[in-house]
Amino acid sequence: MKIITISREFGSGGRELGKRLAEHLGFNYFDREIINAIAEKGNLDAQYVEDVLDKGLYRDIPITFAHSIHTVPMITHTPHNVIYYQQKILRELPEKGDCVIVGRNADVILHDLDPLKMFVYADMDAKVLRCQHRAPEGERLTDKQMKKQIKRIDRARHRTHSYMSDIPWGDKRGYDLCVNTTNISIKEVSELLADYSTHWFEHRETKRG
Repeated sequence: MKIITISREFGSGGRELGKRLAEHLGFNYFDREIINAIAEKGNLDAQYVEDVLDKGLYRDIPITFAHSIHTVPMITHTPHNVIYYQQKILRELPEKGDCVIVGRNADVILHDLDPLKMFVYADMDAKVLRCQHRAPEGERLTDKQMKKQIKRIDRARHRTHSYMSDIPWGDKRGYDLCVNTTNISIKEVSELLADYSTHWFEHRETKRG
């Protein structure tokens, strides 16, 4: 079983990198599908699920809940349902085959399966430029507004990750590889990372053998 998890700063290109990496390796790719699967399985609104996972709406959930999968009858609040189904679905994804999973704290939840954990980041100016380039027509923010949005989203990701792990989000101790996309082409670096990933998994299997 080969799993690659990609945590990323907003605007760093982590999503594109994950998708291209999956294509190079012939792996399944999971991103937004996870949100939809949680919503469907838990009979929840997809936007609410995304808010819970991305904005850290965990205020009344015991900290111990994040470290184990509880049974549904024990869950009394909707945020509990979201966390429960997040863990359940992420645990099921590798059963479908080798995969790349973007975000959703997969690096923490699947830690025992020994995934290749990547963190993708970039300088603020590069992130703003990438976000502005990809912004839908009619929704363009000023650079100042975009920086504010990037910081807000990254703070939320840091907060949700810290709920599940003692190692801070973005701390190199929590990852096998950190990739700075500031001055590189995502398309080109994805090919190099595919080779790196292949060697990483080969080395892992050698160690196990």
